[in-house]
Amino acid sequence: MNEAIERVGYIGIGNIGEPIAANVLAAGFDLMVFDLQPEPLARMRSRGAKVAASARELGAHAQLLEVSIAGDGAIEAALLGPNGVLAGMAPDSVIALHSTMGPPAVRRIAAAAARANVHVVDAQVSGGKSGAQAHQLCYMIGGDAAVIERCRPVFATSGSNLFHMGPLGSGASTKLSQQMMTCMHIVAVAEGARIATAAGVDVEQFFALLRVSTGQSYIADRWLDHFRHTGRDLAEGFYLGLQPALEMAHDLNVTAPGTALAQQFIRAALGHGDV
Repeated sequence: MNEAIERVGYIGIGNIGEPIAANVLAAGFDLMVFDLQPEPLARMRSRGAKVAASARELGAHAQLLEVSIAGDGAIEAALLGPNGVLAGMAPDSVIALHSTMGPPAVRRIAAAAARANVHVVDAQVSGGKSGAQAHQLCYMIGGDAAVIERCRPVFATSGSNLFHMGPLGSGASTKLSQQMMTCMHIVAVAEGARIATAAGVDVEQFFALLRVSTGQSYIADRWLDHFRHTGRDLAEGFYLGLQPALEMAHDLNVTAPGTALAQQFIRAALGHGDV
């Protein structure tokens, strides 16, 4: 298991998957990519990446297979289906799960992979598209230390901070816990800004103040710039992680009333229903 990783596969060339894959390619790894959408594949091909005709072909190429697909069901189908990635992977290769997902799904994938002598690490990421582009993602990784060390040079192409959080599932648990906190910060910033604006406070001055006061947070620092570029608040990028986070809390018999309220408020703000 000491073989250095040279061939990397990437499935899910989306908002964050594309810049991560581009960084892997730029670092000199032999990269093959796969996605159901042709446009990102065309862009990656133009950069010099190989493009797989199927998930199974991608698996056959990869010593390390990186995954950025949304939704546990879609991830399991792409990896574990009869023509999925795992069907093509060689023994001693590695699957790295970057998608936000719950620990139970991580363990199901790892159990299926173990039957094929394939390793799994849950290498969740934080920092979004801009963090990937700046090579400043934070990786929260669960799994065997020796397997993680094999992957480290690949992860370091996009990550400035790589944390081994513990055994398999620890990366997912950490990401969901962090997601809970982030969403509560979103609710706090949104409500504070709404009230200040209604009271006649200049919104630019309000956010300038937050940067140097006790109201400062990552969310507050980026709120206005994100809104200017996208026309949306930051909630959309985090909302999907709240349900698996609440399920994890339930499984651990830990109450999370703040997260439950944040889910309701953000759901209403995104137009998915009333509070």
